[in-house]
This record gives sequence, structure tokens and C-alpha cells, in this order.
Amino acid sequence: MNLEPVAVVGASGYSGEELVRLLSRHPGVDLVALTSRQLAGQTMETVFPKFSGLRYSHLPFIESDVEKIVATGARYVFLALPHGVAAEFARPLVAAGLRVIDLSADFRLKDPVVYQDFYGEPPHAPELAALSVYGLPEIYREQIRTAQLVASPGCYPTSAIVPLYPLLKQRLLQPGSIVINSLSGVSGAGRNAKTDLLYVECNESVRAYSVPKHRHLGEIEQELSNAYGEAVTVSFTPHLIPVNRGIATTIYAMPANGIGLADITKAFQAAYAEEPFIRLLGEKGTPDTKNVTFTNFVDVAWRHDPRTGRIILLSAEDNLVKGAAGQAVQSLNIMCGWPETTALL
Repeated sequence: MNLEPVAVVGASGYSGEELVRLLSRHPGVDLVALTSRQLAGQTMETVFPKFSGLRYSHLPFIESDVEKIVATGARYVFLALPHGVAAEFARPLVAAGLRVIDLSADFRLKDPVVYQDFYGEPPHAPELAALSVYGLPEIYREQIRTAQLVASPGCYPTSAIVPLYPLLKQRLLQPGSIVINSLSGVSGAGRNAKTDLLYVECNESVRAYSVPKHRHLGEIEQELSNAYGEAVTVSFTPHLIPVNRGIATTIYAMPANGIGLADITKAFQAAYAEEPFIRLLGEKGTPDTKNVTFTNFVDVAWRHDPRTGRIILLSAEDNLVKGAAGQAVQSLNIMCGWPETTALL
């Protein structure tokens, strides 16, 4: 396996830290740069003591500067930056010929009007969003192989799109009936010093937030509409729960006329039976965040409620791995032609 030079921009956040953890053990990666505006000059082991003594532990952070990143010889760059900021780096890096995997929301939404609607500002680089590939490998694997810019999905959208996409693709559900409820660990909000994310505010408490229009809803509806072939509008309510990491999602929908649980099972088997990171728990299993944390797996199960007639879909994932860094590394593996599970199993 030939070594590919890789840089991580914004490596000091939770997703950036997770990228460092995964890439440090990747046999095909030469980690040539970690950037942070606040931590430049400090080594990886100083910032992340847990990595002391491991590969690249003495690698120093450098300034988040495009010219310095290009000068490292990196061919692949992960952007672990807030939306808006990522576009400032993506445009010159793409122009320089580097292949970019972005973990922000800057390039996920194809329609500028939808981006404006959900983010309250115009898209920062709509021309790049138009050429980007949505980085959900189970759906866009072939496009990811040759992409120069991958827009890696959000954590909530991954947990919802994975169970819903194959069912809407085969029109097994009534799209107008879909209700999505998700519960996420506090790390999903990023490494931010905000009062409502303090330990005493989150511990022993569960609350909904961003109701009824969380930013990820536009991304969810875009991909579900792509699956169904017509515009799909859903209800989505996220909740904050007092754990560090993990997302559990429960989805309710009415089946299309004449569709039963056997059809749902058949569709899941056809879509995901050979996927390395989708574990189908079937009609009796129950996804549990403790079984997916620190992994790149999404666990999926399903039920039929005879009392209401609804189909119930259940999923669990680690918001920092399959919902962020792990999924991005999965895309890197595809782009480089490596086994997709490299450094992820």
C-alpha cells in the first residue's frame, strides 16, 4: 500500500481529534499536517495526551494557512471546520489540485435557496457545492471514487438516510407520513464553550432543540427526495442526551398500499447485506449506542405496529465516527482504491 500524504485542517475539534485517531493507525496515510489557529507550534501529544507515544505523536500543529498546507505536499485534505469557514479553504485547495473531504455543511446542499433557508445566509461557494459528491458511501460509492470534493454527511442525516433511502427508492413508504426523532450525545455540538452545553446543564437531563427546523433537515430532505424521485418533506426533532457520543434515531412512517414487513426486510437485504458498515438487526434486534460507539457501524432494525399500521425504523451510530470522521476516512479509502474498511475495523 503506497503512502498518501494527508492533512487535517481544524484538527483540534472533536471531529478533528477523531480523524487524528483514525489516520494515525492508517497504513496508507502519511499524516503531513495538522492545523489549528490556536494551537500552532504545539505537538499532537501535547494537545492530545492520549496519543503520546503513538505514530505522529511528535507532529506539530501548523497555522491554518492554505499556502503552508499546500507546501507540505498533501494530496488529500480533510476540512474539520465550521460551515462558512470550510469554504475559505476548499476553494483554493481545490484550485491547487488537492482532493478535499469536507466535514462541514458548506457543500452538502445543492440548492442555494435551501442553504439560505436553513443556514440564514447565502452559500459561500455554490460553484463547489454543484461539483461536490455527497459522501455517503453506501449510496454514492462510485461517484466518490473520482471526486475532487466530497461533502461528508452530517451525523443526524446519516442516521436517518441510511434506514430510509432504500425504502423510499423502492417507494415502500408514504413519504408525507415520515417522522424522525433523534437523540444525540453532547459531542455532536462540537468543542464549544456554551452555557447550555456545560456538564451541570446537560447531565441528568434530556431536551429537544432546534424545533421544528434543525439545519440538518434540509440535507435529510434533499437525499430522501433524490431517493423517491419527488420532493419529500419530513418532520425531524433532535434531542440532546447526557452521554458523550452516540445517536439513536427512531423513524415512523406509513407503508405504501399493499406493502408489508416482508417487503421492508427484502429491501434492506438487497441494499445493505454486503455493506461492511451497515449491520441489519432485523425485526427483533434493537440498535443500542453502546454497541456502535468508537466504531464506523450503523445498526438498523425495523418493526411493524399492527395497532397503528406504521412501520418503525430504528438506527444507532457514533456521531463522531460514522457520523463524521470515520465516514470521511471511509471516503478516503474509496478515493485511494484501498479496502474500504482500512483503519476502520
